[in-house]
Amino acid sequence: MKKIITLAVIAISILFKPSQACTVISCALKGEVFAAANEDDYMGFARMWFNPKTAERYGSVCFGLPDLQAQAAMNEYGLFYDFTAQNIDPAKYHPKNIYKGDLFFEILGKCKTVKEALAYLEKYDYAISSQVLIADALGNSIIINAGTKLPKSGYYQINTNFDISKVKIKTYSCRRYDISEEMLKAAKTINVPFFRDILNRTRQEGKLSTIYSNIYDLKRGIIAIYHFHDFEHPYVIDLKKELAKGYRLEKISDHFPTSFAYEQFSISDRAMYRKEMILDEIKKNELQPTLNHYFDLSRSAVKRDTTINSVLLEVGIQLIKDSYNQHANGGIWEYWFAMPGGFKIENFNDERINAAAEIFDYLGAEKGIDTKLKNFIYELSAYAKLIQGNQNKAKEYYVIAAASSTDTWPISFIRSKKMLTIL
Repeated sequence: MKKIITLAVIAISILFKPSQACTVISCALKGEVFAAANEDDYMGFARMWFNPKTAERYGSVCFGLPDLQAQAAMNEYGLFYDFTAQNIDPAKYHPKNIYKGDLFFEILGKCKTVKEALAYLEKYDYAISSQVLIADALGNSIIINAGTKLPKSGYYQINTNFDISKVKIKTYSCRRYDISEEMLKAAKTINVPFFRDILNRTRQEGKLSTIYSNIYDLKRGIIAIYHFHDFEHPYVIDLKKELAKGYRLEKISDHFPTSFAYEQFSISDRAMYRKEMILDEIKKNELQPTLNHYFDLSRSAVKRDTTINSVLLEVGIQLIKDSYNQHANGGIWEYWFAMPGGFKIENFNDERINAAAEIFDYLGAEKGIDTKLKNFIYELSAYAKLIQGNQNKAKEYYVIAAASSTDTWPISFIRSKKMLTIL
């Protein structure tokens, strides 16, 4: 069961981080307004999810990895944002008024322009280690990190992986920034082919690779998506038309031809790859028959798969993330990130929650599991029971998970103790 411990610790340790590199651009020239970005990371399986308009929120589309944090997003009014990874510690700026949730997803749903977004950012301190570029359909943009707000002063702006305050004093080193700037300075007109060329020339390959690339026409609400360096086969979405179809969550790769290079890149993370293959089987063969098949593989003395339980744990977690994303109209599973908004008693019916509960019950009954892992499974099972409306069983499992801080992983112990105060 050592493999399960490794996977679960990794899952917890990457909480609320942006993608690992990235190149993000905004540009307004001769009446055209675009944003463009390469999203770079060490893992694939990127998603996009469409979030229809509600009485409380504007409609939007988000892009990100399986944890369903929005790396990049655009709403129906052309407000766009995208993050780049940084080594900026927000604690040294002593943030005090911190938004108790996903601030930028809130901005996406409530703001039409950069000006309106900045009004939100006047109310709440920026307490994120990454750096964001925000742009709107009017041609405005700004780059923000914990210590700097730099509005666009010309017709373009670029966000890569250095503190943007270093641009003025020329103390940065980033070839992706330089290549982008050289091309933007020479631009006479801007269009999709122009930005496709920039993204192609600034993409990354290898272990840290460009997973997907997007070009956003902010005035028209059109997005051209390119997958894993394939700039010959765009998938184009008209946001207003897509939002009219209702909520949906999709793998970006499903819209592109099969790529050997992407397959090899994906297989390099064997556990993640197997989890994704099981999710694909669920989509093809339905949920319960697929789970029964893998439970049988785990139980079988003849064909026993000694690693399948670790993958099933990841499948269960992903099913909750997917289910909650739909329940929250595109929002992240706040409980997983120990955000204040995640500690509330909610009940909703979703077969994915039921399946996750079944997985956790199955794994919780297995013998020979490390105590900390066992308590982590109890905690996840408690949460699933809570969503199903079984508060008594949820409380019983939370009590077990919160019994000893030395026998439970810290994040799991904290969440369990918090939920017990509410229950």
